[in-house]
Amino acid sequence: MPNVIVQQLPKTPEATRDLVRRITDAFVDAYQTPADAVHVWVQEYPADRYAVAGLLVADK
Repeated sequence: MPNVIVQQLPKTPEATRDLVRRITDAFVDAYQTPADAVHVWVQEYPADRYAVAGLLVADK
């Protein structure tokens, strides 16, 4: 069974639902696996806990 972990800044529930559906569809298409075998975990991190190039995203 495919397992996918997405780490991201917080998004709306609608955007997350769309992403999870698209990821699942991609595995179904690419691997011919049943959708119920695709597991997706979404981990969200606030902007003050995520940094790029040495700067917190919250400080940009």
